[in-house]
Amino acid sequence: MLNALKSFVRELTFGDSGEKTFAEDDKRLAAAALLFHLIDIDGVIEESESSKLREILRKHYDLTDKETTELIAAAKQRDEEAVDLYGFTSVLKRTTDEEERLAIVEMMWEIVYADGHVHEFEDNTIWRVAELLGVSTRDRMTLRHKVAQTAPETDELD
Repeated sequence: MLNALKSFVRELTFGDSGEKTFAEDDKRLAAAALLFHLIDIDGVIEESESSKLREILRKHYDLTDKETTELIAAAKQRDEEAVDLYGFTSVLKRTTDEEERLAIVEMMWEIVYADGHVHEFEDNTIWRVAELLGVSTRDRMTLRHKVAQTAPETDELD
């Protein structure tokens, strides 16, 4: 009875049921946090990056607009709380196969190329994440070139 009352008050006060859509160990949350980290790493979140993040997550994980918004908000919070990237990559290493890990690295390159500037921090972050995920240098660079070919005109390593 008390829990039902708490839940009712929380829903009235905060407009949510207290249920998390994305659990702490959800691979979608881990991937989204890494992608959010990338768009925020150079200190400027550009509209092109935000739009690309939303598009990638919605399409890759087959989410509704509401779920995508919730995932991005949760990813932002997780990224702000994180002390390193290992927490995210360890979840992904445990819960994904090689094909999915390659897809995550590809999504990371898509985020980096979204604003037309490859910042050295972004490049370094993808290198570190790929290493932690067990993605080879060869595969990482192949994915980079694949994405770069379809990306808008880009300034390499600002």
